[in-house]
Amino acid sequence: MAGHPIDGLVDGVRGDVAVRAAGAVPWRRSGAQLEVLLIHRPRYDDWSWPKGKLDDGETLQECARREIREEIGLDARLGIPLPTVHYPVAAGLKSVNYWAMQVVNGAPLRPDGVEVDAVRWCEPADAARLLSNADDAEPLDALLAAERSGALATRPLILLRHAKAKPRSSWTKAEGDRTLAATGVRQAQAVGRLLHAWTPERVVTSPWRRCVDTVLPYVRASTGKVKVRLVEDLTEHRHARRPRKAAAAVERLFDKGRAAVLCTHRPVLPTILEAFSRYLEPGLAERLPSSDPYLTPGEMIVFHVATSGRARVVALEQVKPYDD
Repeated sequence: MAGHPIDGLVDGVRGDVAVRAAGAVPWRRSGAQLEVLLIHRPRYDDWSWPKGKLDDGETLQECARREIREEIGLDARLGIPLPTVHYPVAAGLKSVNYWAMQVVNGAPLRPDGVEVDAVRWCEPADAARLLSNADDAEPLDALLAAERSGALATRPLILLRHAKAKPRSSWTKAEGDRTLAATGVRQAQAVGRLLHAWTPERVVTSPWRRCVDTVLPYVRASTGKVKVRLVEDLTEHRHARRPRKAAAAVERLFDKGRAAVLCTHRPVLPTILEAFSRYLEPGLAERLPSSDPYLTPGEMIVFHVATSGRARVVALEQVKPYDD
């Protein structure tokens, strides 16, 4: 939570983080040229990336998306995670998590006039010279490295475990009708808010009620812009008989070429994770959970899939949107 020191090793840095913030490096292509967006903050008279402090109850991803929308009026999904920047402020150590953010040419930018009074698209070399904080060059360098390897332009495929359900031991009706517990209802709301950081266009889910109820807040908030597909092969019972059918649901996500979220059950997760692992770039497999329960209720893994060339996952992040 913002403003609460966190002891120990945080984001690879030893010490207490007093202030947590998040932002993005917006980028676009102008012809063949890559450009990045800098903002000018009148309060500090500096050039930097758009960012802001975490609100209570927010994840870092939600914070990044919200701050960029508020500061410059840009509403775009998050891309690959970039290095975290640390530097001292009056309160202590500040930590800023960054993501790449692709901007479609013509997307309107509306600086709020208070936090930000000007924006500037520029080539990366010019951006490096303009940045007022030398540490801000680190996420830029990572963005350029991703561009050189064809890993900058991506779409998200998200694996989601359904939110906490009522106990099996106390449920007397059909297993497919088992509902979310009170904690699970709150988790589902948090999942719905977090998914907007990546705005998946497709929802693929087990038709059992606890899965459907987990994705329902996101679907409802999307006001008809999201396609929902119920896949019986993602249920516990069908998976136990034909696990290959569940794995095939992952392969279809890669074939479709759209941003998507797949919601399923704990017993199905090993099969789904193994299917995703076939697409991982070297070094990423060791970051996948490898033991039961793999994901806690309502937790997700975001697989960032390159949009050009062969189907491959170039980055991933594991996110827990709600902790009761």
